[in-house]
Amino acid sequence: MRAVQWYAMGVRKSTPTEIVERLNREINAVLGGPNLQMRLADMGVEAFLMSWAELGAFVANETEKWGKVVKLAGLKAE
Repeated sequence: MRAVQWYAMGVRKSTPTEIVERLNREINAVLGGPNLQMRLADMGVEAFLMSWAELGAFVANETEKWGKVVKLAGLKAE
């Protein structure tokens, strides 16, 4: 199992789909730009450009995966 650090931007569940799609397009355009890609690469960072549906699936998968790890390790919140 591989652990990675990731960041995502979220909005309220009630945000209209057209706004979510536009934000996704604009953010991916910035993250995918060559200047930012070079700066991120210099820091050892890789931007993953996803649709909002792909991000939702990714977050659900990460939550399930690491939830199992926490449960198997018997970890508890203090």
